[in-house]
Amino acid sequence: MRIVLQRASSCRVVVDGEVTGQLTRPGLVALVGITHDDTEQVAQRMAEKTWSLRIFEGELSASDLAAPILVVSQFTLYADTRKGRRPSWNAAAPGPVSEPLVDAYAAALAELGAEVSAGVFGAHMQVELVNDGPVTIILDSDQWGRRPGR
Repeated sequence: MRIVLQRASSCRVVVDGEVTGQLTRPGLVALVGITHDDTEQVAQRMAEKTWSLRIFEGELSASDLAAPILVVSQFTLYADTRKGRRPSWNAAAPGPVSEPLVDAYAAALAELGAEVSAGVFGAHMQVELVNDGPVTIILDSDQWGRRPGR
């Protein structure tokens, strides 16, 4: 699972002219990509990391501030651009695998106490975001257990 986590002062997702998810106050935007070997346990662990990561002013976490989180599915996080000019999407899990895991991540955040809203899985979305800081962090479950820089 790969997540681009952005601290945002505001954000909303629009699908077909309608707002489908938004931050009600400053919080986090989580762009979530799923790969083939991800599981509900990975989604749970990523939710725990998202909720407890100290990336707000004063080294506070979303849990410390009860900051809302907007979850947006984004298979393009697994684009492979090493060859040619057209990205390969082979590393991204297909929708029937990805959608339940994005939902599991959002549900795990809610169980931890987060106010969670979301985009629409598989839809063409416009994401209007004001990045605060800017602060953008990449969480990648593939890096767990490795030392930094490896």
